[in-house]
Amino acid sequence: MLNKISQFIEKHLQPEDNAPALSSEQKQLAVAALLIEVGTADRLLDDTELATLRNILHRKYNLDPAQLDELSEMARSEQDDATSLHQFTYQINQTCSDDEKYELVKAMWEVAYADGELDKYEEALIRKVADLIYVSHSMFIHARNSVRDGTID
Repeated sequence: MLNKISQFIEKHLQPEDNAPALSSEQKQLAVAALLIEVGTADRLLDDTELATLRNILHRKYNLDPAQLDELSEMARSEQDDATSLHQFTYQINQTCSDDEKYELVKAMWEVAYADGELDKYEEALIRKVADLIYVSHSMFIHARNSVRDGTID
């Protein structure tokens, strides 16, 4: 899985040498890659999680069906390697506001809770990403509780 994500990042997410910043599409794909990581953290991406992931991406970014299909295919691949989040979190830190980072953490919780049970690996991954993108612990908890309790911010 890590290999496929790395190839995808190299193909779609790495800015050109002369490009000053990531395009909005590149930022969206970095977010999508982190959502995929949450969905596969427990080594089982079920149909509910996949549908939630696709729904979040469509709702937030209005991605076209081809982009959704490509990301979904990657998510269904067997995840044998350890995860490396640096390339994704670096891009998030470079391009996202604090509000966008909070919304990312909230979307990660949506994927984690989609199947009706929270796996310890999903929670650990979300906690790690939140730390890496400098989302405070109180906002991490607020995002979790709002998704878990179905409340709207």
